[in-house]
Amino acid sequence: MDTTAFSSGTFVGRLWRPGIGPAVVTLRKGRVIDVTCREVPTLSALLERHDSVAWLRATQGEDVCALTDLTASDDPDALRLLAPADLQAIKAAGVTFARSMLERVIEERAGGDLTRAEEIRSKVQAMIGDSLRGLVPGSEKAMQVKALLQAEGMWSQYLEVGIGPDAEVFSKCQPMAAVGWGATVGLHPISQWNNPEPEIVLAVSSKGHILGATLGNDVNLRDVEGRSALLLSKAKDNNASCAIGPFIRLFDETYSLDDTRAAELTLTVKGTDGFVLNGRSSMKEISRDPADIVKQTIGRHHQYPDGFLLFLGTLFAPTEDRGAKGQGFTHHLGDHVTIAEPHLGALENTVRLSTEAPKWTFGTGALMRNLAGRGLL
Repeated sequence: MDTTAFSSGTFVGRLWRPGIGPAVVTLRKGRVIDVTCREVPTLSALLERHDSVAWLRATQGEDVCALTDLTASDDPDALRLLAPADLQAIKAAGVTFARSMLERVIEERAGGDLTRAEEIRSKVQAMIGDSLRGLVPGSEKAMQVKALLQAEGMWSQYLEVGIGPDAEVFSKCQPMAAVGWGATVGLHPISQWNNPEPEIVLAVSSKGHILGATLGNDVNLRDVEGRSALLLSKAKDNNASCAIGPFIRLFDETYSLDDTRAAELTLTVKGTDGFVLNGRSSMKEISRDPADIVKQTIGRHHQYPDGFLLFLGTLFAPTEDRGAKGQGFTHHLGDHVTIAEPHLGALENTVRLSTEAPKWTFGTGALMRNLAGRGLL
């Protein structure tokens, strides 16, 4: 693991300790410190404190290992990083960037058939051009563009959530179903057209306070969702289909929400066939402000008693051909995916089928039994 990003700032995460179970950890001078206690038995409990940064700095904890000692592993009994979320809901915002919004339209019009994508992409871009860039969703100008597109027979449900007043926010997976740094990330075996999605993920308290940020891979099955938006859950929520980490960087004097607004994410996919794909996602190009997406997620209309993590969407939508001309990019099994950002580190995962990834067996009930057995509840 590259430790450069962790030389300053306040980081929290979760670690599986063999023979013990999940632990809440922080980083100090390259060391992983277990701060789990009756006050903070879960990461959710830590993030619900009004003084989480000060509490971490004042708590001695137990030195477990060096950060460089941690290695990628799917072994359920190995010392390994878990996704930095336990009781929190895992939510995701879709279609938050104009460029990726066009790709959703292309998927829809192709009906999930990747062989039609290039032809449809040319037609859509010729008709829409740059008319969507710089639009403020829900604004008067956005509604004018909507009327124009409807008149041209080009309106789409993806354009509705991309430039309309209401953001698309969906449940990515159940609490504790996400995987962490170094784990397998899974593709549903029915999918033949898919890609990683590098995203900023916000940590939000039950009161709606934005507390920090981390990295996420919102794995995208383009053919499944392209067949029908009603297949979104099948496309998004599968075994190991959500990766988050390595750690949440809490907002303090060194890092703020404005830093996430300016984040520049890089993506590298390295295949066992020698293929390499490089991509990026710039938060400066997001169509909706992160704070607005949070307000649309939590409020009097919807509560999250244990808080939530929120994927903010991605600019990245790969069109580079990996195989036959015009068929664009899709994952091959064994791809190594790295999503990186200078302030947040690098999230690394290897692509397998969801049916080949380790089964998810440690849910909320198992967590409660484990914590009770350790005298933490």
